[in-house]
Amino acid sequence: QLQLVESGGGLVQAGGSLRLSCAASGSIFSINDMGWYRQAPGKQRELVANAQKRGTTNYADSVKGRFTISRHNANNTLYLQMNSLKPEDTAVYYCNAQTIQQGWVINYWGQGTQVTVSS
Repeated sequence: QLQLVESGGGLVQAGGSLRLSCAASGSIFSINDMGWYRQAPGKQRELVANAQKRGTTNYADSVKGRFTISRHNANNTLYLQMNSLKPEDTAVYYCNAQTIQQGWVINYWGQGTQVTVSS
């Protein structure tokens, strides 16, 4: 089993910055890819950024150049540095970790942290 706990959300004005953290515990040795997703009211959950085990990172077009994902294996923590925030970044942000067990991809999710950007 894997547990993910997010922190760092809050209220910020447009143009401001926040850093989200996701601490993993439990079966951390089984983690493959990790990422951040977000879900705004009335919208589907979408990928914001992910960090693959081999080091590759990917970003949604809407956050490229503004957000930076980093993965620190030493302390089992995933970060998302968010700069130049816009009102449209307002959403609940979820940490995700994938493991592969007997050939199956298993997704784990954190409880989510609210990010609100005021105009």
